[in-house]
Amino acid sequence: MTVETLMREEVMEGGMAGEAPRTIQWSSVFAGALAAGAMSFILVSFGVAIGLGVSSASPTWRDASAALALLSGLYLIIQAIISFGFGGYIAGRTTRPAPAPAKIEDDDERRDGLHGLTSWALAVLLGAALLALLGAAAIDRSPMRSSASNTSAAEPLLSYELDKLFRAPRRPPNTDLREGRAEAGRILMTSSSHSGVSTDDRTYLVQQVAAVTGLAAPDAERRVDTLIAESKTAINRARRNSIIVAFSVAAATLVGAAVAWAAAVAGGRQRDGEPLPNWMASANRFHRNPRAMPVP
Repeated sequence: MTVETLMREEVMEGGMAGEAPRTIQWSSVFAGALAAGAMSFILVSFGVAIGLGVSSASPTWRDASAALALLSGLYLIIQAIISFGFGGYIAGRTTRPAPAPAKIEDDDERRDGLHGLTSWALAVLLGAALLALLGAAAIDRSPMRSSASNTSAAEPLLSYELDKLFRAPRRPPNTDLREGRAEAGRILMTSSSHSGVSTDDRTYLVQQVAAVTGLAAPDAERRVDTLIAESKTAINRARRNSIIVAFSVAAATLVGAAVAWAAAVAGGRQRDGEPLPNWMASANRFHRNPRAMPVP
């Protein structure tokens, strides 16, 4: 009866007695994904605290320099290496080893690596879902949501330029500039196009500024021309920094996949008491006295 019970357990874990298990052990995958997520949260929080995260000490990302964007992107890659490496190691280390008669080095590495890669994928999906929820919550609580018809995409990016455009020493207390700001913002957004702000739009903007602020026509023209040039610079900076950060996030995610695979393989080898694989350069020097794998 005891022998029959043992054989049944081996069949359930490996499909057949003496055959390596082919299924993913989701407990190890979830453990690795949670470990990677926790480590990533710690490192990203530390990076934000020192101004190297996805946000910076500047008022907006459009004011950040290219050096800060590159440095932040490099930090994202480093934190991805550490986080996914930690999660992959946990996934490989906690995976149950294959039965001893079925031990094949390549199969073990592939199996442990797949656990690390699966934990990486789960961590990425959980992180993306969390960011989507936080973004949706932020949009719902935004005061501009209630007046979406009177706002434009330029409002969060060119808020300072719009303030300067309609700045006046004296203004009636109940003046509503939301519609005018939204329209002016849409005009200023065209400053970064190849053709720039058209002559008709510029003339219309000068008229609106003169009517709202009470400036003379020459002063209104100078203000509009200055704000058009500043808006073009701000939009170009924001576009450049967004491209750098987006590329860094993609690169960090891809690098994290490779690191999670390698870390899971290393964790599996340490679990079995074996030296690291030969493809890990100079890794075996840390295992000068490898223990023999126990045979059940």
